[in-house]
Amino acid sequence: MHSDPDNTDIEVKEIPNLKRKIIITLAVIGVVVVLGIGKRYFDYQGQVKWTDQQNITSVRVFHPYVGKNGNTLILPGTLQPFIEAPILARVDGYLKVWYHDIGAKVKKGELLALIDTPELDEQLSQAKANLIKKEADEKLSLVTMKRWKALLAKDSVSKQETDVRIADYEARKADVLAAKADVARIEAFESFKRVVAPFDGVITARKTDVGALISAGKGTELFNVSSIDPLRLYVPVPQVYTELIKNGQKATLTVPEFANRTFTATVETTSGGISNASGTMLVELMVQNNDGALKPGEYSQVRFDLPENTSVVRVPSSALIFRSGGLKVAVVDANNRVNLRPIVIGRDYGNEVEVVSGLTLADQVVDSPSDSIESGELVKPQTKTN
Repeated sequence: MHSDPDNTDIEVKEIPNLKRKIIITLAVIGVVVVLGIGKRYFDYQGQVKWTDQQNITSVRVFHPYVGKNGNTLILPGTLQPFIEAPILARVDGYLKVWYHDIGAKVKKGELLALIDTPELDEQLSQAKANLIKKEADEKLSLVTMKRWKALLAKDSVSKQETDVRIADYEARKADVLAAKADVARIEAFESFKRVVAPFDGVITARKTDVGALISAGKGTELFNVSSIDPLRLYVPVPQVYTELIKNGQKATLTVPEFANRTFTATVETTSGGISNASGTMLVELMVQNNDGALKPGEYSQVRFDLPENTSVVRVPSSALIFRSGGLKVAVVDANNRVNLRPIVIGRDYGNEVEVVSGLTLADQVVDSPSDSIESGELVKPQTKTN
């Protein structure tokens, strides 16, 4: 039996074609498998990324801002007399009579009290008697000197004896001058028996009574007189506002007993320094008190209408975080990471607060942060819209 050589050739030719088809088929299957695996991988990575993104907390952020309507600053103040002076005794004695009690309005030079000074009166009597004696001695010495000069002209006495009489007269003249000065000195003290008001004002204290022993050496205080028109008003202003306070600036004040009445004050001067204890600068204002309604020593509330301080930013109160380390806010950086930043606040307006230090206008601050938020946490910031 013989095979057909033509058929054999055909079969031999078909074998390589079959292998080629198988290889191509396997290659196609491999590509499909690779593409399928790749698609599944990328789908998986996409799901992982989407899941991770879903796990990132979205937060609303805003930029700190500057107030737009100016700044109303209300601070406590203390009213003090324009002038206040304790009236002290200059002479020893006993209080004879007083004429004005506390609350009395007095004029400069008005008599407040009289002091009985028996010892001083006796000294004045002795000084006057001594002056009379010295004047008599002076007259006698003058007569003697004149006689000796007349005798000297007749060569009845020596020139030396005459010079002695002239010198004695000059000494007597000096004694008279000294006696007069002593009388004037005691009379000056005698004037202090009359206790008078040093300026127009009000008697705010009377610390003596009739018959009381007065001792000048111990600085006995009899009265206290205060000038109450105008009054001085002292207000401690926080350091951050000191640059906004200017001389001549107006302020208004209220006191508890006149709840519906306001008074006008004018900035007179400032202490020019910051207190280490309170971090404030003392500001002095002047308040006209023509009707005497205001009283020295009383408490008042002082209102300053100031321009907005552009060095101080504001944030909503909802952005504040209260932690054991102090007051903080959550700031989102360029990498969307949270930084819990400590701040120092100024005035509290209720729904917003001033931030004196710790923030700038460029910062992104988280509004209403969660209690669990921590530094380094990755977040998805969303701009807050009003």
